[in-house]
Amino acid sequence: MTHPLSVPQQDGAWFDRMYNNRALVPEFADHFAHWCDASAQARASHRNFQDVAYGRGPNESLDIFPSATSAPKAGAPVLVFIHGGYWRSLDKSEHSFVAPAFTAEGACVVVPNYALCPAVTVSDISLQMVKAVAWVYRNIHRFGGDPSRISVLGHSAGGHLATMMMACDWHAYGKDLPQDLGKRFMSVSGLYELESVRATPFLTDSLRLTEDVAVRNSPAWMPAPGQGTLYTVAGALESPEFVRHNQLMQLAWGKKRVPVAEIQPGLQHFSIVEALATPGHRVHQLACELIR
Repeated sequence: MTHPLSVPQQDGAWFDRMYNNRALVPEFADHFAHWCDASAQARASHRNFQDVAYGRGPNESLDIFPSATSAPKAGAPVLVFIHGGYWRSLDKSEHSFVAPAFTAEGACVVVPNYALCPAVTVSDISLQMVKAVAWVYRNIHRFGGDPSRISVLGHSAGGHLATMMMACDWHAYGKDLPQDLGKRFMSVSGLYELESVRATPFLTDSLRLTEDVAVRNSPAWMPAPGQGTLYTVAGALESPEFVRHNQLMQLAWGKKRVPVAEIQPGLQHFSIVEALATPGHRVHQLACELIR
């Protein structure tokens, strides 16, 4: 296997095999249908659910699921969940199903949306997530959340974006923002260097990654942040490239910043999100560790 810190030297067909998760999981449509149905039910059953704008740009809105156990002013821990879709597909409305398992644990869950490629770049999306998380810090107290207890978690491209949030210079973005705005982060089946993604033909037209954008949006090539904790997990049934990526951040940033880099048995790229939303599963337990 390629060393985790090395970008593989392979042809386009190989990269397509490694990164096309829908081809690797033929039943992917069944997972998406389940996500949509369970998400509609989650929104309908949560009496305090709200869809709120965090900006005026395209898709700049977020769903808020206040804690099911905390009083409105109790200061619940906050979990921001960023959805995946290779920065080019899917929507927050298909990921509401993640919230109930965590609101039942006392967390306030926030699911932001973002604009999609090719209408925008990956750099634009990263900045949208900075805007969204900054909005959460400034406003979540109105929904019973504690701004000093924000954790950011994401799946796939959302895992990349969550990791980018750990590398963010928050005080440079807003003088009212603390440098340790987000203390705890988790990436599920995330991507941490985008040079390999740039080499993947089926993504070329939609992502339009330049070499500069790929490098500037590769957290694995950034210096380790001075604070924060990141957990990374991936499924044992994912491609060798996703397994490589899962090791990447711990090697790049060290075990002090990335103490957990686990491969979960029996899970592929889509079932691992369902494991995250399943109380008692190891993936869910890791997320709960961060929230607490």
